[in-house]
Amino acid sequence: MTYNQMQPAHPARPATVGKGADVKTFATAVLLTFGTGLLMMDGWALLDSGFGAFLGLVGGGFGIFWWRSIHGKVFPRELSTKSVVILTVINVVLVLLLLLQVS
Repeated sequence: MTYNQMQPAHPARPATVGKGADVKTFATAVLLTFGTGLLMMDGWALLDSGFGAFLGLVGGGFGIFWWRSIHGKVFPRELSTKSVVILTVINVVLVLLLLLQVS
């Protein structure tokens, strides 16, 4: 009679994520922060008061909450390039809106 010993199970190795994911996470952090600041500045320029900046801050908070509801985390480790591009386009539109209000 032979006795077959079981081999020890190897622990699961975490999937390695490259530097691209780190760059996208950093870009997301910068763009969300910059976008919230832009919303505050747009609110200030639109209403010409601190209340407009407050409304922009509230809008930025809701935007970050919405982002979290879509991606599961505010700064997810694995993020699609499409999401970062859309966030960049939104920030460009906010900059253009601010420039139109100032001039």
